[in-house]
Amino acid sequence: NERDVLENKVKFYEVYQPFIKHAYCSLEDLKSNTDNAQNVLGNQTGKMVVKDALGQCGFEVEILSTSDYSRETLIEHMENRGFNLLEAFVQQHSRLQALSPTGLNTIRFITMINSAGEVDVLGARLRISVNSHVDNLASGNIAAPIDLETGIVNGSAVYSDITKDSVDVHPVTGVPIVGFKIPFWKEIVEESEKIALYQPQNRGVGWDVA
Repeated sequence: NERDVLENKVKFYEVYQPFIKHAYCSLEDLKSNTDNAQNVLGNQTGKMVVKDALGQCGFEVEILSTSDYSRETLIEHMENRGFNLLEAFVQQHSRLQALSPTGLNTIRFITMINSAGEVDVLGARLRISVNSHVDNLASGNIAAPIDLETGIVNGSAVYSDITKDSVDVHPVTGVPIVGFKIPFWKEIVEESEKIALYQPQNRGVGWDVA
């Protein structure tokens, strides 16, 4: 009964607001010209991300320049495309930017609340964009396992397409994937365990951490 909060991004941002570090707003916020909308439109990167709050696999995502749109033309564009969520573009860590600059590369951190009410970490992987503005496997990108103790990628990156060979270096940038150390790993583990306990009725979750 509580899973819908993990499926609707607008609802997720509202419920898990203490863990959301970037500016965002709904289409309704944009129409009402709220502070949330102004924070997105005026964000320092000069870019914004529009998406469908119920979208999956990165299929319904666009990155736009804030200078190309007025509030009115942005509302029109979002309505025409069926988008209802607007976010400030997230500038990733410089090491992740060097690994793959075309999209935001995230950590899939998988947690389960056990019978004692504590967090078990089932695994983690680095999701890596390949000439794509999203990092979803279903959109043709790759993912590699992360050692939970060290935060170091300890295996090859794989495609969801099983006919493609796994890779040890990024196929475009040439940056090594195996041995890549995730920035701020200790903080990622701590934050993910906190968020897992924030709404413990959702026992098993794969979090995507930017």
